[in-house]
Amino acid sequence: VCGGNDPAAYLQKGELRLVRCRRCSMIYANPVPAEFASGQYYDQAGADYYLSPAKLESDYAAVRFERELRLFHKHCQGGAMLDVGCSSGAFLFHLNQRFPGCYQVLGTDVSGPPLDYAESRGVAVLRGNFLEQDFRQQQFDAVTFWAVVEHLLEPKPFLAKAWSVLKPDGLCFVLVPNMNSLAARALGARYRYLYPQHLNYFTKATLAKLVDPRFSVIEFRSTHFNPIVIWQDWRSGGQDISNRERADLLQRTTSYKQNPLLGPVKALYKLTERALSGLTLADNLVAVLRRQ
Repeated sequence: VCGGNDPAAYLQKGELRLVRCRRCSMIYANPVPAEFASGQYYDQAGADYYLSPAKLESDYAAVRFERELRLFHKHCQGGAMLDVGCSSGAFLFHLNQRFPGCYQVLGTDVSGPPLDYAESRGVAVLRGNFLEQDFRQQQFDAVTFWAVVEHLLEPKPFLAKAWSVLKPDGLCFVLVPNMNSLAARALGARYRYLYPQHLNYFTKATLAKLVDPRFSVIEFRSTHFNPIVIWQDWRSGGQDISNRERADLLQRTTSYKQNPLLGPVKALYKLTERALSGLTLADNLVAVLRRQ
């Protein structure tokens, strides 16, 4: 995030080599396979994952984006919003379902087939590279990057572009995996979310350094916790997890959330997540930014 070129070896997991910048402490993949650097992967092999029945069923389940929806509506009660890296459009679909008539939504992505699906669910989309898109005079009240920035070779230009299309005092929401989470600390190289699709690995400190100085941070939180991932990855010793297995786990955990018989377990889970969030040890980091 500092633009420097003085990395030190950090971790090796198969062909994935992570380094840490000596200047800003940012952890990132080096080298990066061309298909991930260009985003081509997400329009080809990656599209099969995002359109798999298990992934779509989970993403379009009513409980899927509960945290993101609550956070978003807390800060932005209405207006024009753009979801960058919207994939199959599930977040925007749920936003319209939960708060009908409040938002004018638009999603953008480099992956064509998931955008086809988003359109089939009534979500308006714009195709192509966000950095190259011409929004003319259109401006937004909010721009979201839900689990997108970690996939970008150069994330700073994306935040700068978001700033340029936001209205004065507009909001930008950024969610990324937390490299200082309990799961990452406990599992190390065994952790399934250390994998080639993730090019950048953020802590609270490095995410704060990424933020464009033209934004102010109005909320910073740690969120989400999946104990099943810790258990499975510990037992497997860090074996590669296929996209199908990732989708199947998402489907399973989504079904748990919807099961009314698991009320006491869910209550305990929420208490655990709240405690981890207070210590910035939950699985993800979220920054809510305001355009200066």
